[in-house]
Amino acid sequence: MMAGIGHNNGPQIEGAGWRAHCWRQARAALLPVLPVEVVRLRVRRAQALGLEYKTYAGIRATTGRDLIAFLFSSNALGVFRDGAPLAAGRPDRLAASAADLHLASGPGLNPAVLAQRIGAISALEMPGFGTSWSVMRRDVKDWLRGQGLSGDAVLMIGETAHEQELMAAGGLAGFVSGARYFGDSVRAL
Repeated sequence: MMAGIGHNNGPQIEGAGWRAHCWRQARAALLPVLPVEVVRLRVRRAQALGLEYKTYAGIRATTGRDLIAFLFSSNALGVFRDGAPLAAGRPDRLAASAADLHLASGPGLNPAVLAQRIGAISALEMPGFGTSWSVMRRDVKDWLRGQGLSGDAVLMIGETAHEQELMAAGGLAGFVSGARYFGDSVRAL
């Protein structure tokens, strides 16, 4: 192929190798170089929150903020009907978290009772299936305002695709499955 006007006779960018090289260079230039003590502080913060460092660092890099609150769904807690006990290991893990605890209650549950059981500051009733994106967004934003929280400082711990949709609609910092956070598996209903 003959080079046209303005061509600098550099390498062709059609090859995947060149593109991959360019992306690696651009990404490396964007990543901050953090002092070791800052990394140590962030590792300790991730541990205090009960998160893997990679998860915490990814959320922090994406939002630019520290996580201050967790919104636990009743599914992630393994509670599917009023009065049912929390799934194994949940109470200890909740008590050890340095984040403020909030509850996103599924249908058919008394949110106030479950919130009190887990020591949550507040409870949000999750919208039902089929609720429009705009209504979910409005409901979560209203809840955030009522709690004095910024969405990008709140991590949702849930189990279902509906809960992931709620997280996205509300502009929350991210989503971690309850099974991953608690280190086990609970089947969501």
